[in-house]
Amino acid sequence: MNIEQFVAQSIGEWRSMRSGHSLAFQQFEDVLSEINITSVQTDDQRLEAIIEASGLTIKEIDSPFQMEWNAESDWEPDDPNDVSSGSCIIIPFPESETSGKLLRSVGYAESVPAESHYNFLDDGTFTLTTQYDQSIAEERIWFISENVRCRSSALKTSAGSGILQTSFASEVRKIKV
Repeated sequence: MNIEQFVAQSIGEWRSMRSGHSLAFQQFEDVLSEINITSVQTDDQRLEAIIEASGLTIKEIDSPFQMEWNAESDWEPDDPNDVSSGSCIIIPFPESETSGKLLRSVGYAESVPAESHYNFLDDGTFTLTTQYDQSIAEERIWFISENVRCRSSALKTSAGSGILQTSFASEVRKIKV
């Protein structure tokens, strides 16, 4: 697996069921999400602003994409029916066939632009590590079939010495007939 294959296989509309465990608050959360992943053209003006601060160049990118989501959580403090939504642009910079960097317009664990390191394991599992100011996010995504993928994550303290949160999601592609 390489980044181009991974992004191509991820393009589409997904229904996600995620369970999270916040060790810090000793809470369990169930989240249902609609996720839409689309390709972004390499000449899209939004890419330049994200790349500018990184020191990387647009010539190095491969398979940029946008991810949009709408999520309903059973752990919303004010209204459990509130929907959390957002989007981010993700720009891969391969360094080899199986590893590289990702720039995100908005991070997974903290709502700030983020730079991550990715790697593919021998079985095709995509691993992603992101160092934020307050935490480290470690994610894994793997395909069980063409239309089913799984995602797990662990959010650690910025020193990496403690685990704050874990989650597991199964994601099923919406098939249009």
